Amino acid sequence: MKLHYRRTILIGLAFLSISAFWQMYDNIIPLILQNNFGLKETATGIIMAFDNILALILLPLFGTLSDKVSTPIGKRMPFILAGTILAVTFMLILMGAVHMQNFALFVIVLLVLLVAMGLYRSPAVALMPDLTSAPLRSKANAIINLMGSFGAIYTLIMIRVLVSKENNANYFPVFLAVMLFMAATVAILFFTINENKIKTEMEKEAAVMQNDALQKNDAATQRQEANPISKMSAPVKRSMIFLLLSIFFWFTAYNAVTTAFSRYTMHVWGAKGGEFASYLMIAVVVSIISYIPIGQISSKIGRKKTILMGIVLLGTSYFAATFLRTNNPVIFVLLAFVGFAWAAINVNSYPMVVEMSASGNIGKFTGLYYTFSMSAQIVTPILSGFLLEHISYATLFPYATAFSCLAFITMIFVKHGDNKPEAKTVLETLGNTGDD
Repeated sequence: MKLHYRRTILIGLAFLSISAFWQMYDNIIPLILQNNFGLKETATGIIMAFDNILALILLPLFGTLSDKVSTPIGKRMPFILAGTILAVTFMLILMGAVHMQNFALFVIVLLVLLVAMGLYRSPAVALMPDLTSAPLRSKANAIINLMGSFGAIYTLIMIRVLVSKENNANYFPVFLAVMLFMAATVAILFFTINENKIKTEMEKEAAVMQNDALQKNDAATQRQEANPISKMSAPVKRSMIFLLLSIFFWFTAYNAVTTAFSRYTMHVWGAKGGEFASYLMIAVVVSIISYIPIGQISSKIGRKKTILMGIVLLGTSYFAATFLRTNNPVIFVLLAFVGFAWAAINVNSYPMVVEMSASGNIGKFTGLYYTFSMSAQIVTPILSGFLLEHISYATLFPYATAFSCLAFITMIFVKHGDNKPEAKTVLETLGNTGDD
């Protein structure tokens, strides 16, 4: 059984478009709220939390709805097409609201835009496992994650090139570039992936494989049947609680920085136009190329120690950034460390959740993983925004450092879910990021 690389890359175009949008949303929407509408940091933080609040409702809703539909173009494709068309349309209207300086219209359209993105995010993610055999999904998920990273890099390049130093408030060219990119990538997906046809072929292959497995009286299947799901023990449950708290704390630290970064670079470091995108590209690229060495490190020292190493590096980088007050080359070094540290954490955290839930319910604890990470991303833009507004921008990196320290403390008390995973190929390592 071999992975269809071309097919998987094409399936990944949906996630590519989603990642391109969210990179723009996280960096440009706060600038619009501040530069075009004059909002303060707390109000900006509240609006920036809308997407995660809606995600907690919309992602399971539309994921479940897409499970139940059946159309001539498939189960997921109608949601992907409708979501993309609506998102592109309302992005254009959103820019009209900015041009008219109509804040009420801007907020209403932004909410509808976020609903449109929620409409196809879960179906887009579900498309890969739908059209990929179970043993190949780890490698396929790696390609999907890689495609998402390329989408983020595309947007950062567009920001760097199209946001003028002379007119920071004109973000229409970036929106147009992302809109065209989303429309083009999803159009290619639609015309090259026949969801129903591929699904039918997979079902035939699965039937043949199942028949072969029955004939061989597969021992692994017998062992699975002999060992039904058991209740999670109290010590494992305690470790799970501390791990989920750690997830909440490091997302609180990281998302505070990513949400405020574009504004921070301008207010504190004196960056102009889209210069901040150059910094972010360093973190994204280093994160991608770090997956292989991090996989090797995890195989030698274990997941927990690798995560602790990542937290220390993350917190140290944030602490060091506190003392930078000008546009300094040291920033690139620190952001490279942040990229490496964040990859070290993400590659290993979700697999630890899965490891501990092996005796319980994997789906349940996967949901908890995303609940804690999204909850952090709801709270932190508001809390950090309040500090930025009422104290100073100088609070950003100490805030991130403090929550990194809390993540380190809670992670120490995680006693289960750790092992030394086998060193894997780059695709298998990328497939275990568990990033949201």
